[in-house]
Amino acid sequence: MKKNRLTIIALASVFILPVVLAKLALENDWFNKASTNRGVLLESPLDASELLAAADKHVNGEKNTWKLLMTIPTNCDISCQNAVLTISNVRQAVGRQMERVDAIFLVTQNSDADALKNIQSKNLGIVLSQDIENVNKVFKNEGINAIFLTDTLNNVVLKYPNTSDQDQAIMDGRDVLSDLRKLLKLSRIG
Repeated sequence: MKKNRLTIIALASVFILPVVLAKLALENDWFNKASTNRGVLLESPLDASELLAAADKHVNGEKNTWKLLMTIPTNCDISCQNAVLTISNVRQAVGRQMERVDAIFLVTQNSDADALKNIQSKNLGIVLSQDIENVNKVFKNEGINAIFLTDTLNNVVLKYPNTSDQDQAIMDGRDVLSDLRKLLKLSRIG
């Protein structure tokens, strides 16, 4: 009789103990929750379809691509210049999949003219003119001083903050490249 009780208790603990431990691990954040993206994942994607419609129709022949997106501010300081360079370098670094990625620079009536000239003269990416109201409407609470990654349906999904430290900008570029390579590998679209 005593042997049967021990067997039942042992059998019950084999099934119950893992459930209890799993619940404790989840509640106490004892492990990494499998987040592999290096950029900041936006809680809800931002729809940038209206802003990027010109790039999709005229430049790509309506081909869906992943987009590295940035708005050129009024004063393109060192952090802005680092971001422009990062976008250009990341696009080139994807190598043979470069046709699946576009570098898009949104320019408003307030954007820095020197930065615009630099982008155009070095052919660093596609320049799209937009109203500042339209840009602010899309980016709402996210702010525009960052690099954004949009999916093939023009949903802004990841954000990478700009930095004035050149070494940190290089590391941020590696993060953008890492995320982009994963997405290109997993996506059959674009």
